[in-house]
Order: sequence, then structure tokens, then C-alpha cells
Amino acid sequence: MRYVRYFCIAIFAVALISVALANREMVALQILPAEVSGWFALNPSVQLPLFLVILGSIVVGLLVGFVWEWIREYGQRAEAAKQAREMRRLEREVARLKGEKHQGKDEVLALLDEAS
Repeated sequence: MRYVRYFCIAIFAVALISVALANREMVALQILPAEVSGWFALNPSVQLPLFLVILGSIVVGLLVGFVWEWIREYGQRAEAAKQAREMRRLEREVARLKGEKHQGKDEVLALLDEAS
């Protein structure tokens, strides 16, 4: 199974390298549209290879998706934490009640009583 994983990683690496080699030409990435940049009297732009724009867009999209999901699942994580706290509280209460029930009894008889 390890070799299959290495093979998939190698295929992915070859695909990324081929995309990078095929898209090496420089492109101008403008930060603001031309109409908006006229209002502010500046036109910020950056010269980048096209493959960096493509791969950067993919990375940014993944990060936005991860953050979106993390925010969306906040309610579920909060509910799970609440249930875990309640479970620990109930386990402590059960242990305390068992101790009270078997207080003063012989340990062997207490174990036999719990088994039935």
C-alpha cells in the first residue's frame, strides 16, 4: 500500500511539474480593475508566471474552503464538547453513587452485587 501511495504522489508531482513547464510565461496580475484604479489614481499590478497564478488560486481556494468548513462545523464541535462534559459529570456521579451503595460492605460482595 505504501508503494501505491508513492506512485500516486509521483503522478501528482509529474502533473504539477508539467503544468508549471507549460505555463512559464509571465502575466500581469492586476490588483484592481481598470475602472476602479482610475478613481484612486493608482494601478497596482504584479508580474508572475502563469503557473504560480494557477497553483496559487488552487491553494487559496482550498484554504477558503477549509476555513469555511471549520466555521460551519462550530456548532457541532460545541455540542460534542458539551456532551463530553455531561458524560464526564455523569460518570463521576455514577462512581460516587456506587461508592455510597457499597459503603461498609465487603469488597468481594460488592463486586458480586454489581455483576448481577
